[in-house]
Amino acid sequence: MKASKLRDMSKEDLLLEESELRKQLFKLRFQTATGQLESAPKMREIRRDIARIATVLKEMERV
Repeated sequence: MKASKLRDMSKEDLLLEESELRKQLFKLRFQTATGQLESAPKMREIRRDIARIATVLKEMERV
């Protein structure tokens, strides 16, 4: 997800998106532990999206 798209979202939408991504990441970690993971790069993408959301939320707090 692009940071510019995230900056257009409201704080509530960002928090909701972050919680959804964290749920997805948990499911992927569980699949990794059980040996059923099909797409390893998906974990990296989700972690980076969570970090982008956290960055945009911090930017919103500063303003």
